[in-house]
This record gives sequence, structure tokens and C-alpha cells, in this order.
Amino acid sequence: MGITVLGIGNVLWADEGFGVRCVEALQQRWAFDDGGEAVSLVDGGTQGLYLIQHVQAANRLLIFDAIDYGLPPGTLKLIEDDEVPRFMGAKKMSLHQTGFQEVLMLAQLTGQYPEQVLLIGCQPQDLDDYGGSLRPVVKTALEDALALGLDRLRAWGARPVPRDAAPSHDEAVTVPTLALDAYEAGRPPAERACRIGDERFLPC
Repeated sequence: MGITVLGIGNVLWADEGFGVRCVEALQQRWAFDDGGEAVSLVDGGTQGLYLIQHVQAANRLLIFDAIDYGLPPGTLKLIEDDEVPRFMGAKKMSLHQTGFQEVLMLAQLTGQYPEQVLLIGCQPQDLDDYGGSLRPVVKTALEDALALGLDRLRAWGARPVPRDAAPSHDEAVTVPTLALDAYEAGRPPAERACRIGDERFLPC
């Protein structure tokens, strides 16, 4: 029983990847001192019910996700504890939220639910660019979201310390070819990109 940090979303659909990119950046920049509370970082992607084991195993759960609040793009909103499953079910932005709401409710039913839960959500700007990446306003919000997340991790007893070196491929929470820098470097220029997506994934 420790802290689980979970990023959920789909990196292939622009701002939908916010949660995964937060966990990726957290791992790239920070390690966790053994003297503090144990921290597990998880790229939850769109796994839905397969995430139940991570939720049930956590004493405290920190979630990063893109959430449609109907607010200006890049706006962050923090939701805590029992409000999290209710909030995620109020306005579903994508199928992954349906699946994750079910995960939280199932964990509650089994009696294996974290003592504390914090959802740090970001209002997306664009979700319709297949093969696209985070928009600048959402990238900026990611930095603020990480700061908020680190503050909460410290309050929960974790001891984050800046990394001296980048994590190895074996440690990486995301597939190396989908890591943000590699993913953006491989995207075709605008004049070559298909307007309904990215030719790497969806031929015109």
C-alpha cells in the first residue's frame, strides 16, 4: 500500500494525452527517495477495467487526465476523494473516462478503495487531431499540474528529488517511440499531414 500516480488518456488524439504526458514528465524529471512513501507511476492509457489492480493496491491515488469542464482551454481543476467517480461520470469526454469511472466504482464495491484520491484535470483545446500532440496552452498547463501534483505527493509523505539522469528504456512508463519528444519529431509537417489525421496512423 503506497501512492499510485496514474495518467490516463490517449496520446494519439492531441490533448487527450494530457494525463499520460504528465506521468511521463514526472518520471523523466523526478525520482522518489526510499525514505519517503513508496510511489508507483502508471501510464494507464485507455486500459479501462485493467487498471483496477492499480487502484485497489493504492493507499493514495493521484490521477492526471484531460477533462471537459466547459472552461477555457488549459484550465486546471482539482477534484478529491468521493467526488472523483461522480465527477468523471457527469460528462464523459471519451470512452476511457467511462471505463475509468467503472474502475473507481468497482474498487469502492470491493472495499479496496484508496483512502485519498486527487484528480488533477485539464480542459483540452483540441481532441480531433489524430496523430497530433498537446496544444501549447495545454503544455503550459502540464507544468502547473506537475507542480500541484508534487505538492500533494509531498503532503502524502513522498520525497521527490530531481533526477540526475534520464530513466532507462526499461524504466520508462511510456513506450519510447511514443515519448513526447520522439512522437513530435516524427510528425509530418503541416503541408504533408492529412487534415483528418496523421499519415503514420491513418492513411489519407
